[in-house]
Amino acid sequence: MEKSCTLLVHFDKGSPAMANEIKEALEGSNVEGKIDALKKAIMLLLNGETLPQLFITIVRYVLPSEDHTVQKLLLFYLEIIDKTDARGRVLPEMILICQNLRNNLQHPNEYIRGVTLRFLCRLSEPEILEPLVPSVLNNLEHRHPFIRRHALLAIAAIYRLPQIGEQLLPDAPELVEKALSSEQDVSARRNAFLMLSTCAQSRAVTYLLSQADHVPDWGDLLQMAALDLIRKVCRSNPAEKGKYIKIIISLLNCPSAAVVYECASTLVSLSSAPTAIRAAANTYCQLLLSQSDNNVKLIVLDRLNELKTSHREIMMEMIMDVLRALSSPNLDIRRKTLDIALDLITSRNIDEVVLTLKKEVVKTQSTEIEKNGEYRQMLVQAIHSCAIKFPEVASTVVHLLMDFLGDSNVASAIDVALFVREIIETNPKLRVSIITRLLDTFYQIRAARVCSCALWIIGEYCLSLSEVESGIATIKQCLGDLPFYTATEEREAADASKKPQQVNSSATVSSRRPVVLADGTYATQSAASETALSAPTVLPGSLASPGNLRALILSGDFFVGAVIACTLTKLVLRLEEVQPSKTEANKACTGALLIMTSMLQLGQSSFLPHPIDNDSYDRMVLCIRLLCNTGDEVRKIWLQSCRQSFVKMLAEKQFRETEEIKAKAQISHAQPDDLIDFYHLKSRKGMSQLELEDEVQDDLKRATGEFVKDGDDANKLNRILQLTGFSDPVYAEAYVTVHHYDIVLDVTVINRTKETLQNLCLELATMGDLKLVDRPQNYTLAPESSKQIRANIKVSSTETGVIFGNIVYEASNVLERTVVVLNDIHIDIMDYISPATCADVTFRNMWAEFEWENKVAVNTVIQDEKEFLDHIIKSTNMKCLTPLSALDGECGFLAANLYAKSVFGEDALVNISVEKQVDGKLSGYIRIRSKTQGIALSLGDKITLKQKGSS
Repeated sequence: MEKSCTLLVHFDKGSPAMANEIKEALEGSNVEGKIDALKKAIMLLLNGETLPQLFITIVRYVLPSEDHTVQKLLLFYLEIIDKTDARGRVLPEMILICQNLRNNLQHPNEYIRGVTLRFLCRLSEPEILEPLVPSVLNNLEHRHPFIRRHALLAIAAIYRLPQIGEQLLPDAPELVEKALSSEQDVSARRNAFLMLSTCAQSRAVTYLLSQADHVPDWGDLLQMAALDLIRKVCRSNPAEKGKYIKIIISLLNCPSAAVVYECASTLVSLSSAPTAIRAAANTYCQLLLSQSDNNVKLIVLDRLNELKTSHREIMMEMIMDVLRALSSPNLDIRRKTLDIALDLITSRNIDEVVLTLKKEVVKTQSTEIEKNGEYRQMLVQAIHSCAIKFPEVASTVVHLLMDFLGDSNVASAIDVALFVREIIETNPKLRVSIITRLLDTFYQIRAARVCSCALWIIGEYCLSLSEVESGIATIKQCLGDLPFYTATEEREAADASKKPQQVNSSATVSSRRPVVLADGTYATQSAASETALSAPTVLPGSLASPGNLRALILSGDFFVGAVIACTLTKLVLRLEEVQPSKTEANKACTGALLIMTSMLQLGQSSFLPHPIDNDSYDRMVLCIRLLCNTGDEVRKIWLQSCRQSFVKMLAEKQFRETEEIKAKAQISHAQPDDLIDFYHLKSRKGMSQLELEDEVQDDLKRATGEFVKDGDDANKLNRILQLTGFSDPVYAEAYVTVHHYDIVLDVTVINRTKETLQNLCLELATMGDLKLVDRPQNYTLAPESSKQIRANIKVSSTETGVIFGNIVYEASNVLERTVVVLNDIHIDIMDYISPATCADVTFRNMWAEFEWENKVAVNTVIQDEKEFLDHIIKSTNMKCLTPLSALDGECGFLAANLYAKSVFGEDALVNISVEKQVDGKLSGYIRIRSKTQGIALSLGDKITLKQKGSS
C-alpha cells in the first residue's frame, strides 16, 4: 500500500549502492564517508528499499557523532523509516531513539536543538512524542529566537495531531498566547499567531483586536498571517467584518508589496463599500507602477479587470491611472491595459483617454523599439473603438492616424485605412478634410491592401468637381507615364526568359501559395509579398522615382490594377454629373480608358513573368465596356449601391455590438417574497461611516440578486456520477466541480454491509493532462454509515481526460483486502472552453499559423444547413463569427467560422463548410485548428459524437 511521503530527493537509478557498502562506511571513522553512506541509505529508502539491518548500525555508530551534517541526515533517516509494525504499534527499538532526541533538545548547540524541534513536527507516534514534551516546552524560554520559533512550530504540530494532540499538550494555547505577548522575534511571533489561528481562533482574534492599532508596525510575515485570520473569521461570521476592515485599510500603506496586494484582495472579497473598493483599486494602480516584474503587472491587471466587471463606476474614475501601465514595453501588459481602459470609457473621460492614446502613437513614430508596429496597431484599434463610441473625438485623431497609411507595418496601415473608411461614412462633416488629406498623402502608401482600401474611399467619397479632378490627377500621377513598357524592353524580357531556369527563378517577382478565403476554403493566388514594396528598376521614359501604383502593377499585382480601373470608372461617371463641360468629361474618360488598356496590354505581354489573372482581366474589360456605353441603371449601381451596401454592413455591426451589450447587462433580480431591509431604519449605534457604506452595499447586492448562487439544485444533480453498483458492498457516487485549473471530486462512500470496514481508501488514477494533487487518507467505516471524501485534481491543458480508480478496504473476518472497481469519470472539454470573439483578420492569421488540424466529415440526419450550424454551435460551446446577414437566404451551401477560447488562453478555431445534396442530405467537412493537439482531437471527438443531431 502507498504511504505518505514528507521528503522528496532526486535519485539516479544508474548505480544503486549496496547495503553492505553502506554498512561498512557507517561503521568507519571517516565523517565524509558516513555522510555519503547516509545519503545513499536515505535515497534507497525513499525508493522502496527496506534496509532493516542498518538500524542497529546507525544507532551504534552514527547517533554518538557530533558532526552537524551527520545529525541532520540522521533526522532525515529517522523521518522516513517505518516506526510502527503492521498493526500500528511502535517498534520497541524506537525507545533507543527517544533518549537521543531528548539529549538533542537539551544540546548546548542551537542548530542541533533547532533541527530536532523541526523533526518533531513530522512525528505522529504518541509513544515517541510523550517523553519529549517537557523538553519541547523548556525550549520556549530559550534565549535564542531560532530555537523559540522552532519550539512553537513543534508545539503547533503536536497539538494538531488528531485524538492525541490535546492529551499530550492540554494547555498549549495558553502557553503559546503567553509566549506571543512577550515575544520580540517576528518569525517566532508569526509561528505563535498561526498556531492560535488554526487551533484556538478566539484567542488569536482577541490578540489581533487588542493590537489593532499596532498592526501596521508588525513585520510583513505577521501581517500576512493576520490577513489570513481576518479572511477566515469573516467567511464564517460575515456580520463582524466591519471591525476588521479598519485594520485592513490601515495596512494599505505598508512598505511590503505582498502585504499591500493581499490587503487589496481581502478588502475586495469582504466589502462592497465604495470607499473600500476605491482604496483597493488605488492600491492595485500603485502596484502596477511600482513593480518591475511583468508577471506581477499581469496579475494586478487581472484583479483590476475583475473589479471592472463588479464595480464599473468606481473603476471609471481610475482609468487614467490604469493607462499609465502603457509605459511598460511588454506587449501583453499593454494589450490588457487597453482592453480594460476601453470598457471604462465615458463621455467624461473620453478626451483624456484619446489624448493619452495620441501621445502613445506619436511615441511609436519617434522611437525605434522592438515590436513598435504591433503596438501602433493596437493603439489604432483602440482609437478606432473610441471614435465609433464617441464620434465627436474622430476629428481630433483621424488626421494624425492618416500619417500612418504609409506605415511599413502592413497590419497597422490596414487598420488605419479601415478606420478612415468607417469615419468618413459615420462623420459627414469630416468628409472633405479627410478626402483632401488622403489625396495629399496617397503617394506614401506602399502596401497593396492599403492602396485598394484608399482607392475605394477616393472612388466613393470624391463628390465635388474639384475633388473628382484631384482624385483622377492623383491616380495618374502615381501610375506615372504610359505605356508601362516599350517594345524593346519586351524583347529584352523575352530573351531573358529563354536563359537557363536558375536565372529565371531568381527573377521571379511573385510566388504561389495557398491562401485562406473568407469562408475558410483554400485558394491559390499569385501574390507579391505585402511588406513595404521596394520599387522596381527605373524604366527609360518613366518618372525618376516611380509612383506607388506603378510599382505595384509592375510587380505583377493586377488586383490593384482592377481596383484602379473601378475607381477611375466611378470618378469618370461622377465627373459626367458634376462637370458642365462635356469636352472635359470626355477627355477624362479617354484618359481613364487609356490607363485601363495599358494595364491590360502589360498583363498580356511577356514583359512580366506572370500574365494577368482572369478575374482582374474580366473586371478591367467590364470597366472599359461601361465607360464606352453608360446606362442609367448601371450608373446607379456603381455610384449608389456600393455605398449603400457599406452603410448596411456598418449598421449590422453596430446592431450586433448593441445586442451583445444588452445581453451582458441582463442581471438576476431578487424574488418577490424576499425580506426588505430599510436603510433609514437601521441602527447606526457604534458604526463607522465605512461600516454603514458596507451595510448599504450588501443590501443593494441582496436586492439585485447578486448574492444568489448561479447553479440551482437541478444543475447539481446533473453533475452527480454513480461510481459503483447498488449491489456492491460499498456504494460510491461523486459530485464533480470543475474550476478553472482544478477539478474537485466530492465522493460519498456508503458502507452497505453489517460489518466495520477498516483502512478504507479511495485510490484514483488519471489519464490525459490531469494530475492527482494529494492521495485521500484511510478511513474506518462503521456498519451502514457514510463518509464524504474529497479529492483535488489539477488540470494543465484543455484536453478530454479520464479519472478512474477503485475503493480498497479490509473487513474484520476476511484476511485479504477487498477491491471495488469504480466507473470511469470523463472530464468534458466543454468545461474549459467558452465562446469568444476576434476580428476576421486575426482569425485568418491564426488559421494560417496553427499547425494542428482535425478534419471531420459531416454525417448527420439534420437536413437544414442553418439548423445543423446551430446544433454544432450549441454542442461545442463556440461563437459564430460569420454575421447572420451572410447566412441569410437559401442557396444549398453554408460556410461559417466558429471561435472559442480556453481558460488556459488557448484558441480553438472551427470552419464548417456544408452543401445540400440532391437527396436532401448534408455533406461537407468541419475543420478544427488549434496550436495544441489536445483541443483539435478533443473537439473533433465531441463533434463526431454530437453532430448526428440525436442529442
